[in-house]
Amino acid sequence: MTVAVVILATALVFVVALLAAAGVGKLARMDGATYPAALTRAAAAFTTIITLAATVTAALAALLT
Repeated sequence: MTVAVVILATALVFVVALLAAAGVGKLARMDGATYPAALTRAAAAFTTIITLAATVTAALAALLT
């Protein structure tokens, strides 16, 4: 049961990160950024969200064990 919860939570984090990155890329394009600049901003947002999720997970794991 716990393996399924971990897989579902990981999938949810990736979906949220992808949606946020797509939003950042779209907003960057609407602001007049070039495609490479918008892609760079989207990649930075995706990386930041994944890093934040890993940090929160590590902090919660340390608190719960």
